[in-house]
Amino acid sequence: MPRNKFTVKQYQYEALQLLCPPEQLSVSEWAEEYRILDAKSAAMPGAWSNSVTPYLVGVMDEFNNYETEEIIFCKPTQIGGTEALQNMIGYIVMQDPSPTMIVYPTDTLAKSVSENRLQPMLKATPEIKRKFDENSSLLELQFEGMYLSLVGSNSPSGLASKPIRFLMMDEVDKYPGASNKEADPIKLARERTKTFHNRKIYITSTPTLKTGHIWQAKEGADIEKHYFVPCPHCGEYIEFAFSNIRFPKDEGMSYADRAELAAYVCQKCGGIITDNDKHNMLRLGEWRTVRHNTKYARKVAFWLNTLYSPFVRWAQIAKEFLTSKDDPEEFQNFVNSWLAEPWEDTKLKTSSDLVLERQTELPALTVPSWTKMLTAGVDVQESSLYWSIRAWGDYLTSQNIAHGQALSFGEIDRVMNLEYYTEEGVPFIVRLCLVDSGDQTDEVYDFCVLHSDWALPVKGSSHAQLSHYKLSKINREGSSANGMTLVLVDGGKYKDMIAGRMQKPNGKGSWMVYEGCDEEYAQQVTAEHKVNVKKNGVVRQEWTPKHSHADNHYLDTEVYALAAADILGVRTLHLQNEEVPDRQNIPEKVPESKEEQWIKANEDWIQKGGGYGG
Repeated sequence: MPRNKFTVKQYQYEALQLLCPPEQLSVSEWAEEYRILDAKSAAMPGAWSNSVTPYLVGVMDEFNNYETEEIIFCKPTQIGGTEALQNMIGYIVMQDPSPTMIVYPTDTLAKSVSENRLQPMLKATPEIKRKFDENSSLLELQFEGMYLSLVGSNSPSGLASKPIRFLMMDEVDKYPGASNKEADPIKLARERTKTFHNRKIYITSTPTLKTGHIWQAKEGADIEKHYFVPCPHCGEYIEFAFSNIRFPKDEGMSYADRAELAAYVCQKCGGIITDNDKHNMLRLGEWRTVRHNTKYARKVAFWLNTLYSPFVRWAQIAKEFLTSKDDPEEFQNFVNSWLAEPWEDTKLKTSSDLVLERQTELPALTVPSWTKMLTAGVDVQESSLYWSIRAWGDYLTSQNIAHGQALSFGEIDRVMNLEYYTEEGVPFIVRLCLVDSGDQTDEVYDFCVLHSDWALPVKGSSHAQLSHYKLSKINREGSSANGMTLVLVDGGKYKDMIAGRMQKPNGKGSWMVYEGCDEEYAQQVTAEHKVNVKKNGVVRQEWTPKHSHADNHYLDTEVYALAAADILGVRTLHLQNEEVPDRQNIPEKVPESKEEQWIKANEDWIQKGGGYGG
């Protein structure tokens, strides 16, 4: 049925406009309909399109979830966190005018953003420009029905001056800490929102340290979400991880040439994902909860790394890694600004280059002549089995003679039962292999029962009373392994030993690898570092991955191989070299000579001084 249309005067139209309720739009819908990117601050000026950075949709629309009070966005640089903030501001001005505050690291930055980014953005949208008071100051923008305060975190008076319903905090890891005179700037800003039951707080930043504001906020969130995208080959949803960017390992090539050949390998099917695939993957992606702490979520955290950026190629990421990995300061920037992970310095450092310096002159599969036994470790993963075999000699001298990736336990059986030879032709076989039972537990138990003469299941344990390893028993009714020995291993203690031995130059007591050892193994063996971790108010050192998704499978295999050697008494091997005198060859007591007999018979006379006469 057609609606009647009436012509009204301009003043009537304006009055009706004021009475008209706001459109039912989410923040992302508002941005797509109204947001204009100006040429002054945007690389792609023009109308905003959610399809360019689809991962921002979930972050922005969380603002419209009435149950959510706080939104945390932990991100790399130049991924769109500030743009999402500005879209929320535009939405507030047009859809839900209320007192709002944006906190920047400093007042100077607040003024610069106001003049060069925020005001141009707001004025580029005609509907907002009509509501904007041109007489506004740089740090307090006035609109119909609301004001927008911009303050620096270094200005306590600005943070504590007025009630706020919507609080936005940008680059919080650059905020100063609490002082003796003033509270933490984040706490001061939060205080401004206490009188509003329907408040919203948005926090975004690139992380710096684990103790930094954004990482602490992410870890303290009720829900943590990561962005998953479908593989163009298998259709499985995956999370982009830096460890799956692969490039040639040819040391003869320049970093730039190696990086240009970089591609992403799907962790589910092994398919090659190119830069051209990324756009469609992002469009079909979705935010998924990876951690849920409470039933009623009020704080929701989003985490993302540079791999998701539609503006950055795999080659750029690979090149940044290659050119920064050898410089701690530059590598910290890569970890923070590209991987969006916190940096932790450590006194006990290992690196892939250090491993490759430990190469001997013996090729793979060749047993050193000083070897007294071989042990092995197997790390069980969902899709494959990583294994290492290590030769052991006196004083914990050791060398990796082989390692690899198997697709079945049958392959592990064959590898562990091969004979390995020294250059002189002396044969060795693996005496003990510890197999990780944390994954595919029943299958591992069955395998170890079948090969109990050389294989034992192992589980990691960090119990304070555990001294490196402990032999326990499997308690699983109905299992063929019930009552079988289970090895409990303190991985941290063995990682300390490996890292310490790795520092020694090749020779007695050193931890070595064969000639031609591959970089993949070297990177995995050094994928963790020991850092300070605070738990329940207590600071202690723990081994943690240098960045999330870092593959450390070969490190685990070496831990198990060392534990196996420990069980076999590797620390006392050198004692076997000490020759025990053969009692049959000990000569009988030698008869005394005539001189010795005379001295013994005249001992008293000699002590009195001897001589003649009285």
